[in-house]
This record gives sequence, structure tokens and C-alpha cells, in this order.
Amino acid sequence: MRKDLGVVPAVYPMPVLMVAAYDENGVVNVMNAAWGMICAMDKIALFIDDEHKTTQNIRKVKAFSVSIADKEHMDVADFFGIATGNKMPDKFKNTGYHAEKSSKVNVPIIDEFPLCMECELAEIVETENMFAVVGKIVNVNADEKVLSENGKVDPMKLNALIFDQFQSGYYVSSEKVGQAWNAGKELMLKFK
Repeated sequence: MRKDLGVVPAVYPMPVLMVAAYDENGVVNVMNAAWGMICAMDKIALFIDDEHKTTQNIRKVKAFSVSIADKEHMDVADFFGIATGNKMPDKFKNTGYHAEKSSKVNVPIIDEFPLCMECELAEIVETENMFAVVGKIVNVNADEKVLSENGKVDPMKLNALIFDQFQSGYYVSSEKVGQAWNAGKELMLKFK
């Protein structure tokens, strides 16, 4: 039996993204954003609002980084979602975390998070129904500890946090259950 739940944002899993940008004085601000996704091979869209300090910084410096939060750093990742840079101007400094400036674009790379996309601002889309910050990915860097033998990111080593909007929980994936573009191959052969 099925039950109506009303209007809820019923997408699972959601990423736990650490969006970081410098302000005009070179001060790092980071926010936790779950509403973001790759929107092209070299683009990421963040569905955040204009009120965030990080969004204001992105407008000014025209660049930002997006790191994948992991289980090991869940407490600080959550802090970046609870604390607002509009009221706590040194929230990044308060964590004791470290950032280095990208050599590719004017963005901070947070050392503690294992995977980072360095982005130039492509556009900000503002409509009646949506506010999106779109970034052009100019580089991705990763801590070697999350790479497999073939030099690619290993999701099991990454231990990326997954956000659950139903129960407001954090999770990690722990099992590969199939291979993309292969799991449905038998059905494709059946209907040829």
C-alpha cells in the first residue's frame, strides 16, 4: 500500500557539497549545500540563494570551489551548514581547517576535504522559480588516499557524505551493486 506524503523534496541521495569562495579581501567562507549537481561534463549547478555570504562572495570574485564532504569531517561539514558567514565572519578560521589558493583559479581549496572542483563562475540564473550558480569546472584535485590503482576516484575510499532530506541524516555508501551501462545490457539485447 502506498501513502501520500504531500509536497516534500523527495530526492535521495543528495550530495554534501562544501562551497567555498574568497571575499574581496581574500577571506575564505564556506557553506554546506545539498542542492547541487553536475549539469554538463564541465559544469556544476548549485541551487542556493542570493542571501548566503558565499553567494555574495562568488558574485564579487567570479569563482568558487566545491569540495565533497566525507565521513571523517562530518562535524565541520555540518558546522558549515549551521553557521552563517553573514553573522560569523570568521567561521572558516574558527574550525582550524586549512585552505590553499588554487593555481588555476582564484578559489580556496580546503585541505581537509578529499575532493575539490575548482570553478570559474559561468553564470547566475535567476527566474521566478529558481536561483542557480553555475560554475565551469577548470580543474579537479583529489587527495591520493581516495584514488584507486587506475588513478580515478574510488567511491569506497572517498567515503562521501550523503544527505537524506527525509530524516535529515548523513550517510555513506558502502557497496557497489552493479556497473553502469552494463547492468541493463540483457534487457537491451532482449529488445533489439
